[in-house]
Amino acid sequence: MTRLYLLVEGQTEEAFVRELLMPHYARVGKYLTPIIASTSPGHKGGVVRYAKIKPQLLRLCKQDAGAYVSTLFDLYALPQDFPGRTAVGYPTNGTGQQKATFIETQLALDISQANFIPNLMVHEFEALLFTQPNRFAEWTDDAEVVQHLHTHAQPHATPEDINDSPLTAPSKRILSVMPAYQKTVHGPLIACDIGLDAMRAACPHFNTWLQTLEALP
Repeated sequence: MTRLYLLVEGQTEEAFVRELLMPHYARVGKYLTPIIASTSPGHKGGVVRYAKIKPQLLRLCKQDAGAYVSTLFDLYALPQDFPGRTAVGYPTNGTGQQKATFIETQLALDISQANFIPNLMVHEFEALLFTQPNRFAEWTDDAEVVQHLHTHAQPHATPEDINDSPLTAPSKRILSVMPAYQKTVHGPLIACDIGLDAMRAACPHFNTWLQTLEALP
């Protein structure tokens, strides 16, 4: 039996873990527990500063040395104080996967715990939903929504290549064509409709993270 604590960015990621990842991995003896990151006393959700995240990660790693700890944070809008974010070697002109891998490496060095597995979503959770834009059809009466989402996705080799500016990040593109999109409601439900296998096939960085989890003893 493998125990894994996931420090997640918010309610959307928590629901995604509970509804899709937990049942899938429980069948193979891996038990995941999502924990929403705390931003201040009494408040949860969002990654505002790394200075608030680091103590939470260290606490999780040390309180149960027999378990593993990982993260589910968006690369998009990641705070500047995250390890590697402003480093000289940061691949500013690289792909999202290259940026995420660089920061993950620096994060692992900073946390420096053997049971810690860093992970960033490229560029954010909603990228997974671009795996199959047609799945949005069940959640809107506007027939053009799916067409517009396909148009947004088409120029990119993978959903993880959809970039991270305040206007063109995956969630911003969805909201631009479907203003009624509610992240915490529609996001996990559409992800479940798409299914884990399809998202893994379309999103290589996400797949690599899951492969790492699957290889844990």
